[in-house]
Amino acid sequence: MAHQWYAIQTHSGSELTVKRALEKLALEMSNDRIADVLVPTEDLIEIKKGKKNIVEKPLYPAYAFAKIDLDTALWHRIQSMPKVGRFIGESKKPTPLSKKDIDAILDKVNNRAAAKPKVSFEEGEMVRIKEGPFANFNGIVEDFEMSSGLLKLNVSIFGRNTPVEISYTQVERVV
Repeated sequence: MAHQWYAIQTHSGSELTVKRALEKLALEMSNDRIADVLVPTEDLIEIKKGKKNIVEKPLYPAYAFAKIDLDTALWHRIQSMPKVGRFIGESKKPTPLSKKDIDAILDKVNNRAAAKPKVSFEEGEMVRIKEGPFANFNGIVEDFEMSSGLLKLNVSIFGRNTPVEISYTQVERVV
């Protein structure tokens, strides 16, 4: 049998732990049955305590992908590993991913997008500007451009509606 890509369901937040365990198993076996293990990630910009941090989050939460020459013994050995849920497949048997599916996943890994904001804003949402020339003014979101992280707001200044374009890092939600 040849190597094929399989999706392995993991416990939430344990994707990298399972990846390391599979890589360790591959070294222990030293017979090239496990060719590759992959956990696709993306960079998100997260703001905590006023500081901008870039954090890495899985693109497919609770899943790891492995290129394996799978037989029943190896299947059961992997499934019995800690933090591994099950192989994804039909009728309780692992089903390899289609070429189209794995190509889409590998494309996301190889052509990684720039870091994007972790937050998102909806049209019509009320926000308060916390820094810059419009600090302490409230505005209504007209548009949020995820790629650039810019918000287009409608801010009422002295009774007149004024369009303002501002970074999402300079605002906070009004509850």
